[in-house]
Amino acid sequence: MKQTTFFITGTDTGVGKTVLTVLLARFLREHGINVAALKPICSGGCDDALALHAALECSLTLDEINPWHFRTPIAPLLAARHQRKCVRPADVLAHVRAVKKNFDIVLVEGAGGLLSPLGEGFDSRDLIAALRAIPLVVCPNRLGAVNQVLLTLEALPKGFPGRARVVLMSPPNPGVLSVMNAKLLAEFFDPKRIFVLPWLGKHVSRDTALGRPDSAVRGPCHPDFAGALQNPAVDRTLRALMRI
Repeated sequence: MKQTTFFITGTDTGVGKTVLTVLLARFLREHGINVAALKPICSGGCDDALALHAALECSLTLDEINPWHFRTPIAPLLAARHQRKCVRPADVLAHVRAVKKNFDIVLVEGAGGLLSPLGEGFDSRDLIAALRAIPLVVCPNRLGAVNQVLLTLEALPKGFPGRARVVLMSPPNPGVLSVMNAKLLAEFFDPKRIFVLPWLGKHVSRDTALGRPDSAVRGPCHPDFAGALQNPAVDRTLRALMRI
């Protein structure tokens, strides 16, 4: 398989980037593909990195997955400055490229939205361009999604919108709006590059990725990532998204 780098970015923070990255890592591993999943820069808690670590079944260390972690839950650039640290793009790129040598597919998850500052003088857009990565743009499938997706696509590096793939994350009770978002977006963007991921279940989160109950929900256990991957609609969507 040709080595490929996917960069998972989003229209904002908290839109489902980590959920999608964990799901893809598990899906690709189940299909025998040698995959790495990285979140090079993170601020706040380390749950994102721990979720990826669990999805990869410890094939990478936490430090390999997340080399730059800052305690304060603010933009990584500000968090780094708060700790008197400096993250340079050359160091991040060197790390991703070193990991890539040992894997067929590398999933790189950004922090925040596409233009959120990650370090001194760079953001996810700069990393996408330097890595020649395929952008996966994640957006909740809700009111405002079309505008948010189009703005993000417009902000991608020159030539990259044509390579990008959009993933709309469905709400628990998708209505007419969720269907219409994809149809309207297809008037402005290649419909073959728009993917609607079904609702994965209320317990599918970073918490279930770590093998613990979702702290935001109480009650009996619901489908987790393993269960989500058994959903034929989810499987079809991921196969199409990854072109396998």
